[in-house]
Amino acid sequence: PGDTGYGLGGPALACPLVAGGRRVGTLLFGRAGVARIGGDVVAVVTDFARRVAHAVSAARQYTRQVTISEVLQRGLLPSGIAEMPAMDTAVVYEPAEGAAAGGDFYDLFPSGSDRWCFALGDVCGQGPEAAVVTGMARPVLRLLAREGYGVADVLAGLNRTLVEHAFEAVEAATAFGLPPEQARFLSLLYGELVPYEHDRGGVRCTVASAGHPLPLLLRSDGGVRAAADAQLLLGVLDDAEYYSQSFDLEPGDTLLCVTDGVTERRYGDRLFDDEDGLAEALSCCTGLGAAAVAERIRTAVHDFAPVPPRDDLAMMVLQARGTERGGY
Repeated sequence: PGDTGYGLGGPALACPLVAGGRRVGTLLFGRAGVARIGGDVVAVVTDFARRVAHAVSAARQYTRQVTISEVLQRGLLPSGIAEMPAMDTAVVYEPAEGAAAGGDFYDLFPSGSDRWCFALGDVCGQGPEAAVVTGMARPVLRLLAREGYGVADVLAGLNRTLVEHAFEAVEAATAFGLPPEQARFLSLLYGELVPYEHDRGGVRCTVASAGHPLPLLLRSDGGVRAAADAQLLLGVLDDAEYYSQSFDLEPGDTLLCVTDGVTERRYGDRLFDDEDGLAEALSCCTGLGAAAVAERIRTAVHDFAPVPPRDDLAMMVLQARGTERGGY
């Protein structure tokens, strides 16, 4: 700091704001009615300037991190989901407050002239490492699906890719003397939809769940059941085998797919899905459209506890419609 003299009405101090060896600004301090600024005041101002410098530096760093997170999130999620001629669809995606990009992801895309594929995934963990897995999973899914692979083979192919990536990451860390990267597993619900002919409506759905909350099927009569079996997480064993299950989505039937941000929403010692809480909430959605189902479940999850969710919340609602509503 330096005394600049009387200037216009009194002495002033110019204190450089330095944090981490970098100058982030200058603090100007003036005092009228005195001949010069005393040493005790200079000491106080200098200490204050040091604190301001660290605060400014931290704020800039946080802003950069938020910006990077938002850019990553926009790049890792589809700009929109495909419209199917025989389906109504709705998606809810709410990242946890303050969380980095790359946790949950979703996708719905055409694969051929009469087939659509959908995915809802959750990388174990958060941060840049999780974002890497998310950024790898979506394009691999799309590539395998558009090459004509079935649901089970797509899961097996993505699983091998994740395991190989984990081994390569360990080798690279070892070569550069870095600490080994923590293993990142992926839970994934993946399926395909094939519309029936004009005079029938509805679709044929084939689905598999790899370590993911099971999809729930709501029939038009109000019945609810799990639509898949539980299978192993992706990225655990390179030779893991997967299988798929098929069923009909008749007009009015609804398939609800969620991540564990829904099923594991916590209030004290209770979880939202304890005692089939999600199935019970879905059974109350009979007769609602896809968007209304998504909003009702989202509201129920938020209302389950008085504090905001701590995890990402994502869900996809797929509802078959009849030919009278646009059909194929």
